[in-house]
Amino acid sequence: MMSCMTGRKPETGTTASQYRERNSTADRALDILGMFSESKLSVSGQEVATALGAARSTAYRYVQSLVQSGFLEEDPGGGFRLGLRVLELARLARRGYGLSEIALPVMRHLCAQVGETVLLTRRAGGTAVCVERCEAEHPVRISYERGAVLPANAGASALALLAWLPEQECRGLLEGQRLQRFTARTMTDVDVLIERLAEVRADGYVVSRGELDADILGIAAPVRGADGTVVAALSIAALEHRVPDRRLGEVIDAVRGAAGLVSDQLVVTED
Repeated sequence: MMSCMTGRKPETGTTASQYRERNSTADRALDILGMFSESKLSVSGQEVATALGAARSTAYRYVQSLVQSGFLEEDPGGGFRLGLRVLELARLARRGYGLSEIALPVMRHLCAQVGETVLLTRRAGGTAVCVERCEAEHPVRISYERGAVLPANAGASALALLAWLPEQECRGLLEGQRLQRFTARTMTDVDVLIERLAEVRADGYVVSRGELDADILGIAAPVRGADGTVVAALSIAALEHRVPDRRLGEVIDAVRGAAGLVSDQLVVTED
């Protein structure tokens, strides 16, 4: 019995030692990968040695281990750059994020850029549902909350979501419900709406003035998935006087650019 226990001690010690060494190696590998940044796309063996506080030969062993596993590769210009395995992990990481998580950083940037409330909406049958929002800091609060259901016939978001549907499907959705009038500008005639949606498709965006709320201007653009279909709409909602005509083009470009950026990220995520 004692012989058996004596025989196991070196094995246990060796396992613990190997475990500590694996942790040490993993830490060094993470330190090396953490050296890369937007301004530093390549590192040299000497830089790695300096950063790790190790001999150059030791640093080189760590680097070669990362090269063999695909996390680094030799840079034709000298040194080492991130390898294809990192790109694959980045692609997998993006696939773990939902639409809201992808869109939110873009929405926050757009909100700060234009100084207006930004909404992300998705279609639910013949309505639009607000799934995310970033509120601008203004004394007058625009109350489109997460989960709010918006009608199909009024507001920039709803029109952006409907415009790229096949016409017969779109007509069926509109004719299958009672189209409510919210303001004097609200469209309730299906034929008029179909013509408006054709204009939206031609323009690539929507500008809505007081169609859902009398004093609110909305600007929306479609967000597309990997297959090109419209999966959401990105929009701003503002008191109309805060976006005068002289500023309208600038805000439209910002909204379209943000929607395009979210679409590009969705394409990469779903690829």
